[in-house]
Amino acid sequence: MVSVNDLESALDHVRADAAGPVPGVFGPASITWRIDREAVIFLGAGRALLLQLAHPWVAAAIAEHSRTLADPIGRFHRTFDIVFAMVFGSLDRALLSSRQLHRRHGMIVGEMPETIGPFAAGSRYCANDIPSLCWVHATLVETALIAHDLVLPPLSAEERERYWTESRLHGALFGLTGDDLPSDWSGFAAYNAAMAQSETLTVSPAAREIAAQIFSGARPWLRPPRWYRALTASLLPERLRAGFGFELDERDIRAADRALRWIRRVYPRLPDRLRYAGPYQEAQARLRGEPQPDWMTRCLNRAWIGRPQMDVRGKG
Repeated sequence: MVSVNDLESALDHVRADAAGPVPGVFGPASITWRIDREAVIFLGAGRALLLQLAHPWVAAAIAEHSRTLADPIGRFHRTFDIVFAMVFGSLDRALLSSRQLHRRHGMIVGEMPETIGPFAAGSRYCANDIPSLCWVHATLVETALIAHDLVLPPLSAEERERYWTESRLHGALFGLTGDDLPSDWSGFAAYNAAMAQSETLTVSPAAREIAAQIFSGARPWLRPPRWYRALTASLLPERLRAGFGFELDERDIRAADRALRWIRRVYPRLPDRLRYAGPYQEAQARLRGEPQPDWMTRCLNRAWIGRPQMDVRGKG
């Protein structure tokens, strides 16, 4: 597991390699900012969630400790608040979010209610477990790039290497070290391919129930549209798609294809103020020395993170 001392040691590495106190961990020249600023990466949110749920420990932890089903909007805001603070926050804000996440994970412990894949009934799980953190980190990194490349020009091989180098620094905010993560993009791709076929990812009854509630549950006003459900299912490895019980018929495929064609045509033409996530725009305002984001950025932040300002103290 990642201990408090392990986390602080990893954060020392983050400080040493960060762009600076005001730009934060990555900064405006990074590939990470270029990808994560795009609102279109939300196209992959469902995929990332389902891949995380496919890990039995993650599914058990969400089922027993999370308010995802009772408060899905709140879950969305809390997740993006942490992720965006790490990526776009000042260095102090990113480190604060890292410690907050570690403390929250430290309270998520329990026992497997039944044997799922290689995990025996009664075996202990903990959200600060290193292999589980590696998988959650991988789903975020890979899915963001997949969603980006669905709509925008794909990264070159060199840019992918840079992106993974930066993602290893992102992993340090989870308390992961260089020894925990693949050294290059090809190693990362191999890790994802191996995980997709491994018994470690086994869709549990709890995972299927959570997924069903989110994608076709009892709240019609929160139910994702047909094209989004179809797109999400199409982005999963086939065996996991079957494990979740997702079936794609011709109507589903046509709906996803039509939506993607429309998004690819319209999205690149959107003005930056609508296209880029609020926390990115707040970060740009911080770099310009503005004490707080303007009204439009605050409105966008409410949509993305549930509050008007990421750096609540307004300083780096």
